[in-house]
Amino acid sequence: MRRLFGWMPGIASAMAQGPWGGKGDGPEGNDGPGKNGSGGGSDGPRNPWTQPGKPAGSKSPSAIEELLRKSRESFGQGGGFGGLPPRANGRALWPIAVGIVVVLWLVLTSFHRVGPQERGVVTLLGKYSRTLSPGISLTLPAPFEAVRTVDVEEIRTIDIGSASAESENLVLTGDQNIVDLAYSVRWNIRNPELYLFQLADPDASIREVAESAMRSVVASVSLDDALGAGRTEIEQQVEQRMQEILDGYKSGIRVQGVAIKQADPPAAVNDAFKEVSAAQQTAQTYLNEARAAAQQVTAKAQGEAAAFDKVYEQYRLAPDVTRRRMYYETMEGVLSTVDKTIVESGNVTPFLPLPELKRRAQGTPQSAANATEEGQ
Repeated sequence: MRRLFGWMPGIASAMAQGPWGGKGDGPEGNDGPGKNGSGGGSDGPRNPWTQPGKPAGSKSPSAIEELLRKSRESFGQGGGFGGLPPRANGRALWPIAVGIVVVLWLVLTSFHRVGPQERGVVTLLGKYSRTLSPGISLTLPAPFEAVRTVDVEEIRTIDIGSASAESENLVLTGDQNIVDLAYSVRWNIRNPELYLFQLADPDASIREVAESAMRSVVASVSLDDALGAGRTEIEQQVEQRMQEILDGYKSGIRVQGVAIKQADPPAAVNDAFKEVSAAQQTAQTYLNEARAAAQQVTAKAQGEAAAFDKVYEQYRLAPDVTRRRMYYETMEGVLSTVDKTIVESGNVTPFLPLPELKRRAQGTPQSAANATEEGQ
């Protein structure tokens, strides 16, 4: 730099002599004719390198000399660079400032810290280069290499559908019914480089894949399964189908689970659906009662048949005793419901239970009245 400005004054002095090499302003030097044909410095052509408004014979510096002087001062000969103060020995501080800036640039863009749950994806001039593991890593400074860190262990959630009636998510079931579904999808990043370079909008892609998988699975089940006990199986099938589709996209995403939060009929037919459900529950109740009565009658008949088989075996062994026993049991069953008392002649004192007969007499009209009301 000093060599460049060292011979600049020589060029300036040569220029000060005029464009024709002499000290005068005319084309013939000092002896050339002036403007009016006579010699003289003041009457000749004006020096093009002098400042405007200055006489030609003046010794004041020209415009280019002033420019060169200011340049020497700016680049270290008399001042600092960009307003920086000079050092004690007269040299400028701008090389040190430039060096500090370069060191900061290298440190801030070459050293990268990756957290325990993160991975760093390195791109070389915009193209994928490598993936950094957790810790401190060194790369080329920007803009040659850039690092993007992603959290690979964070569980992200996307909600699809809502419990409000304004945003229904209607899905068609396998038995041609409509159900309003609200569910959520949990996912995380499995492969950071695929996640960053294969999907432009990961949230929108996951949402579309979830809706497609859910509609496909629900279309193969009935309404009862979608509303009741079949939810768990539906969630598992949707999760499996979503993972297959995302793997086909090379998305680098792992589906952690699908949870159905709401499965209701549409709001427009909710009342009718409740009535149908109540009728179905009533029919099921009657069916259960009929089955219970049938089982009771069947069990009673089977018990009586088994008892008869046992009596028949005893009858074959002792017919007289068995017949007498059957007679006594039959008469006991018949006479227990009769209001008559049979007394054999002999040493038996007749007894008439008047309180009991009076009670029975009072109970008979009441029983008849109840029977009449039931018949009406």
